[in-house]
Amino acid sequence: MTTAHHAPGETRPGGRTARTRQAVLTAVFEELDEGGFAGLTMEKVAQRSGIHVATLYRRWRCIEGLVCELLTELSSDVPLPDSGTLPEDLRQLARSIADFFAEARMSCLIEAVVSAAARDPQAAAVLRSFFGERLTLAGRMVQRAVDRGELPADTDPEDVMSALGAPFYYRILIARRPVDRHLAESAATAVWAAACAGAYKKRPANDTAPGGG
Repeated sequence: MTTAHHAPGETRPGGRTARTRQAVLTAVFEELDEGGFAGLTMEKVAQRSGIHVATLYRRWRCIEGLVCELLTELSSDVPLPDSGTLPEDLRQLARSIADFFAEARMSCLIEAVVSAAARDPQAAAVLRSFFGERLTLAGRMVQRAVDRGELPADTDPEDVMSALGAPFYYRILIARRPVDRHLAESAATAVWAAACAGAYKKRPANDTAPGGG
């Protein structure tokens, strides 16, 4: 996979490179806080961070790459639980997501990036790549449950995790209301029940549209 950002879980370099990266990501977050995605430019990030703009283009290539790496950095603070049982894993993860989005600027960040993706194909590609990587990582939690026999063998891990996250993004982007622990509990309970009922079965390779067409 080739993206403009570093994949979640990739080893991060230390020393000067690590300090440069942190300075840049801090500057991106501060610029987003002040002017939103529409006002974010490589030049503004360079000025705020003290890092030459040529370095930004060489390492991140585009503003979308910077924002995606920031999303990756922030989302790494949401732990993937391994309690030994999927219902508890789902509850813990849902609570962590709720706590993550309880901070207003976190919700504003995802809202800004999704808005940009709706207008710009490059931003859309970066956003798809980011969520694809996160779903793959979180899907390992579901695969462990399948291996333990908690779920049907044909369960699609990424579909399960997509269903867990969907209520949060609906609440933030559509209903435009704050997330809370009640949402986390209801999402985890609903997804567990649906997964046990076989609602998230893997589709045949040639089934690319509703009805298999």
